Amino acid sequence: MSQVKIVLDSTKALMEKAIEHLESELQKVRAGKANPVMLENVMVDYYGSRVTISNCASVNTQDARTLVIQPWEKSMLTPIEKAIQAANLGFNPQNDGVIIRIVVPPLTEERRRDLSKTAKSLGEDAKIATRNLRKDAMEQIKKAQKDGLPEDEAKDGEAKIQTLTDTHVAKIDKHVEQKEKEIMTV
Repeated sequence: MSQVKIVLDSTKALMEKAIEHLESELQKVRAGKANPVMLENVMVDYYGSRVTISNCASVNTQDARTLVIQPWEKSMLTPIEKAIQAANLGFNPQNDGVIIRIVVPPLTEERRRDLSKTAKSLGEDAKIATRNLRKDAMEQIKKAQKDGLPEDEAKDGEAKIQTLTDTHVAKIDKHVEQKEKEIMTV
């Protein structure tokens, strides 16, 4: 297998990981609909250990605006409720003694714009990561060229890496555009 092919394959895999990371980060950005991922980073004190809510309760959506949290132990109701309030997500958990309900309030126009900016920022971070991967791949090809790789193979490899980069940047733009549309939809 040629050195250019190895560089291309590893760069493509890393660029795909950058897009996967962007997708997971964009899921955490609230878009007006209830989504269990919204509580993914909330840490609860579980018998002296800090764990995520999903490690001590099941989190589901009841409808488009309501999250339902059912702890595996009733004694965890209050710590989970306090953790959600301490996370400062703008939610008001309602504890009925069995489950905790969270009614997700509708987003204000200003908050929608802020979330849209956050989505753009995440997209820009992903683009920077992709461009850095391109730079590293180009440097690997230049090094291989100094070590005896034919110039036409090196130029072909650089062109393929640029095409790969352009494709991934377009995918990033598409993901961010979809998220902005989702955020701005009332």
